[in-house]
Amino acid sequence: MKLPSHSRYAPSAIPTRPTYTWPNGAKLAVIVCNNIEHFAFRAGMGSDSAQVNAPQSARNYAWRDYGNRVGLWNMLDMLDELEIPSAHNVNSAALDYMPEIAPALLKRGDEFIGHGRSNAERQDTLWEDDERRLIVETRDAITRHAGAPPTGWLGPYLAQSNVTLDLLREEGFRYMMDLPADDQPFWMATRAGPILSVPYSIELNDSPAMVFRQHSGREFADMITDQFDEMLEQSKKRPLVCSIVLHTFVVGQPFRLRPLRNALRHILTHRDDIWLTRPGDLATYATNLPQGTIPGSEMLGEAR
Repeated sequence: MKLPSHSRYAPSAIPTRPTYTWPNGAKLAVIVCNNIEHFAFRAGMGSDSAQVNAPQSARNYAWRDYGNRVGLWNMLDMLDELEIPSAHNVNSAALDYMPEIAPALLKRGDEFIGHGRSNAERQDTLWEDDERRLIVETRDAITRHAGAPPTGWLGPYLAQSNVTLDLLREEGFRYMMDLPADDQPFWMATRAGPILSVPYSIELNDSPAMVFRQHSGREFADMITDQFDEMLEQSKKRPLVCSIVLHTFVVGQPFRLRPLRNALRHILTHRDDIWLTRPGDLATYATNLPQGTIPGSEMLGEAR
């Protein structure tokens, strides 16, 4: 039996790969990714605080809008307090909607990652020309606000069409985080050359954990602590990436922010043992490792 498959990357069991270290000899990289999203009013797509697949309403629009009005600022205060660098998966519509956002991220030196125009839509249902337009409009809007184009991409709802990776590479993106397939980066083939997959957790992610599975803020904080402790132990054998995924309208709520802060403080007790970084910096480091180190790097060739 031959199952439907893809031609993007080859099978690779993690124990069989070359070992390497992150900067300063660290074996565990930790990235904190925050999602900044904007939605259509009573239309399109969007999650709900109380039930899955709820119709769009003024109430759930306002619940999500809390993230831009209040939650993000709570989170940035916490990240400043703990001196944690961060990256932000940004809907370009959010930057137009709330003009205070981009200057605040620039002040922190944080990374802007393309996250579509809005999470009211997804790209995997679009024709190729329309999907390219979505990617280009997102890139150009972020460039206008951030002063430089984003190099990384996370699609709304981590959705991909058959040509998403091709379009991203053709429009200048060098890494993406849509595929939660690994705890290490790996290269994927596109018709325009290789693009890097940077680990992005769908498990250690506040939206599916607390919105869809209805875990509490304290349970989510325990997940972070357990994931970090286990990965720190596993990283004695091989380099790993621990990604922590947040949303402004979820953990930006004060009662969830407090246990999250405690979990991050726990991670910081090991600050000298880890590489606390951003996805773009991790992608740059991985790209510059010797060919043959990162799975799929034989595709790089002259693309370095």
